[in-house]
Amino acid sequence: MATNTELREFLRSRRARLQPVDVGIPTGEARRVPGLRREEVAMLAGVSLDYYARLEQGRNLQPSDQVLEAIGRALHLTPLERTHLHDLVRAMVGARVEELPSGPLDSVTEVLVAEMQIPALVLDARGGVQAMNPLARALLIGLEPVPSALASHPRWIFLDPVARELMTDWEMVARSSVGVLRHAAGRYPQDKALHSLIGELAIASTEFPAWWAEHDVSQRCHGPKRFRHPVVGELTLEVETLQLHDGAHWLYAYVAKPGSRSAEALRLLGSWSARGEGDPALPGAAEVLPER
Repeated sequence: MATNTELREFLRSRRARLQPVDVGIPTGEARRVPGLRREEVAMLAGVSLDYYARLEQGRNLQPSDQVLEAIGRALHLTPLERTHLHDLVRAMVGARVEELPSGPLDSVTEVLVAEMQIPALVLDARGGVQAMNPLARALLIGLEPVPSALASHPRWIFLDPVARELMTDWEMVARSSVGVLRHAAGRYPQDKALHSLIGELAIASTEFPAWWAEHDVSQRCHGPKRFRHPVVGELTLEVETLQLHDGAHWLYAYVAKPGSRSAEALRLLGSWSARGEGDPALPGAAEVLPER
């Protein structure tokens, strides 16, 4: 994956999504292509057109942090997109890039996840499941922790039909997964396993290539997530994501609003999981949950 190509396409995609009115440039003329022109971005950033054009072409330049921040402001980049821009440029100019840490989680983190009374799991930058408690396995059907071959959250999202049925807002979750992978690819451009995963998804998934080409970057998921669980029915859980001390792993925890039907469903799912009952693909406890 050529880093200069990534920089070129990222800048072009961000420029194309802005209209002159978005940045206070009056225009009454029809435009052949959407978005700002290069000269308009250069003017807004306070750099020469030639310099910006060469940067957008992916040339081997070494822009200062001040120049990148000015371009970020001109393109209305979010804080995460600005970080991504810095990552792409740092890799392009041959600066030392971060390596994705490898190795197992420490024992304290594993115990923490196992002892939590709510669904919890730990993912690495590739979306690999490094730890997962039984309640999380009962909730996220088909996803497994290492060393299982099923220990990949992106593969589960895109390639397991169960995930599509389980996640009520599957497209939103899937698009977020693409954005997280895009951000990781910029931060770890030399990680072969990460780019192999991206290539696999680009081939195996019908949706992934188009969403990847949009060059959006996303934060780790948080907020409400809706499920259609085959055992306990519909439930809505709040997802909170915490970055661990090593900077390369994230703890995901799922909680329900106290007193809600989702809280009762989660309690019932925990009881069902603890008893090890049946196949989660079959109807079960949902039949005994009252509507509210």
